[in-house]
Amino acid sequence: MVEILVDDLLVDVARKAVKHLSFRVYASNGQVRIAAPLRMSERAIRLAIAEKMEWIKRHLAKFADQPRKTLQEIVSGESHHFLGKQYELNVIERKGRPHVHAHETGVIDLIVRPGVGSDQREQVLERWYRDELKALIPPLLEKWQPLIGVQVADWGIKKMKTRWGTCNITARRIWLSLELAKKSIHCLEYIIVHELVHLLERYHNARFHGFMDRFMPVWRLHKEELNSLSPKQAPKQEHRACS
Repeated sequence: MVEILVDDLLVDVARKAVKHLSFRVYASNGQVRIAAPLRMSERAIRLAIAEKMEWIKRHLAKFADQPRKTLQEIVSGESHHFLGKQYELNVIERKGRPHVHAHETGVIDLIVRPGVGSDQREQVLERWYRDELKALIPPLLEKWQPLIGVQVADWGIKKMKTRWGTCNITARRIWLSLELAKKSIHCLEYIIVHELVHLLERYHNARFHGFMDRFMPVWRLHKEELNSLSPKQAPKQEHRACS
């Protein structure tokens, strides 16, 4: 499996003993996968993706617009994750400034004002996740930028539906997904390295993978951990097309 970036769309390509290209778009995470003939060139694959781009984007947009069942109501007893560890949520209603505190005992206290709904509770929790990420990212950048030999001009955190991170090579800016706060620190570090390496190589080709192997030899293990989804998170919905 290799990754190809076409018009800001990341596509997983697996070469198989097939005669024609087949496309799959997954509703669970917006992932696009292609099964390609063994001898088909990368250029031909890129052209085929470009020709199919309208179809791909149409189905991605369709999935994005579909209502999804709320998995969590942000109430006491729910299971939430922070830096790769599972915590039990404890909602405490009282007057004062809303805030969050994670205990080593495996409990996250979510302190909110009395009567607030699930949306407001979620906002408080997400703000805490964002603040925690903001504290973790600078030391990792300071560690890896000199090792890789690159320097970002700016970085930020935002909610992303289909990606863990992005890199604007021209602006030398990287964006990191808010969801990384729920993953282990190794996953966050892997994504930072991944995006920094894009400043050396734009595409997910052999040169890019060579850089990753040099700087972070175990990156594939972190990628596997990062992309693993529990059954509750990954509904079995997809669209297929062949060409």
